[in-house]
Amino acid sequence: MKQIDARTCALKILIEFEQKQAFSNLLLNRYLKEDRLSEPDRRLVTELVYGVIQRLNTLDWVADQLLRKGVDSLQLWVRQLLRLGLYQLMYLDKIPARAAVYETVQLAKNWGHPGIAKLVNGVLRNYLRKKQSLHFPNIAIQYSVPPKMVERMIEIFGQERAIEIMKANLAPPKVSIRVNRLKTDRAQMLKRFAQQAEASQIAKDGLILQRVGNPAANQWYEEGFYTVQDESSMLVADAVSPVANMQILDACAAPGGKATHLAERMQNQGRIIACDQYVHKVKLIDAHAKRLGIDIISTQALDMRHFQSEQQFDVVLLDAPCSGLGVIRRRPEIKWRKEQQDLQALLELQRQLLDVCASYVKPGGVLVYSTCTWEPKENQDQIEQFLQRQRKFVLDPHLAELLPTAVRQKAMQQEGMVQILPHHFQSDGFFIARLVRRAA
Repeated sequence: MKQIDARTCALKILIEFEQKQAFSNLLLNRYLKEDRLSEPDRRLVTELVYGVIQRLNTLDWVADQLLRKGVDSLQLWVRQLLRLGLYQLMYLDKIPARAAVYETVQLAKNWGHPGIAKLVNGVLRNYLRKKQSLHFPNIAIQYSVPPKMVERMIEIFGQERAIEIMKANLAPPKVSIRVNRLKTDRAQMLKRFAQQAEASQIAKDGLILQRVGNPAANQWYEEGFYTVQDESSMLVADAVSPVANMQILDACAAPGGKATHLAERMQNQGRIIACDQYVHKVKLIDAHAKRLGIDIISTQALDMRHFQSEQQFDVVLLDAPCSGLGVIRRRPEIKWRKEQQDLQALLELQRQLLDVCASYVKPGGVLVYSTCTWEPKENQDQIEQFLQRQRKFVLDPHLAELLPTAVRQKAMQQEGMVQILPHHFQSDGFFIARLVRRAA
């Protein structure tokens, strides 16, 4: 185990993030496990890493105003160091400007030659002199969103609502947990966490935690009293509305949050088959089920398009692979890398999975489709096209009755579909559709 300071740790993560196009959350988890940091320093590292990635084009625009050759002319590590320094000066009010400049310059001295430290010092002090005269040229720079994404959001939602979503995506994500009904209840967990928790307003099994550090490093977590899960994601269980002794198929189940939630609601009675394509992800489902005291989940490592069974199910849940645009506040790199994804390929995969899943819903049974995106092509449009192909299915008009009042009032799209946006409840953006197969 090595000793390292928070800013050095953040810089290393940001360098590796850019070099390897890695996932920010996985890098953070790895570095925070390896490095001996105090809890305040762990929070600072998290704030710096997510903040710099979240505000990337804003920071680079500011740097470009202060550098003769622009930020892209710098070595990778210097570029990330400057972003770190600017982020502290622009967005972290609790860090004095002189401390932010000093610590960033010290890092430059430790990592490079005196000329680099002089450059970094000059740019940061120049920002402090000129900050009042710097005016963002457009919405994309102001809210740190790629221009093409801004255009698409305005096309879908209109400018006012698009800006609300962009603002919400810049806010730190809440820490939310789902209480395990098999071992305790929400009232008891509220007492355990005392002043560090409050009940979720939209998820009946949810708690919002504050100042608790990593909630997955808690003894109560290890003993299976709760699962770390976003409030929006918890609403899928409401849409499924499981009861004891149901037979359920969870088609894309890893890491197991929704499958285990269904099992808890079923009082660990019945059967859930949880599938995922990758063996290491299936092992996560098994581990979570064991930790929570659940034994009704059986897992299969396979591509759902190749699933075979003579059985049909009361409910089939398809939490489909998607663009992930609803979880930008947790995975900020998504917005910068979206153009590298092939949306058409995703849409085709979703279509294929929907058709396969439909074939395993028994007459009178339910198909629940969910994504963590706000893109209509993956959500409303996908469902409407499915209904054109699969005439035995209809949207369930009773979905609204299964959801909390606040969700019904703010997020219902139309009968049988709900679209939660990040600014509705400061939770993840999420789409859920509940479809019923006709009995005859």
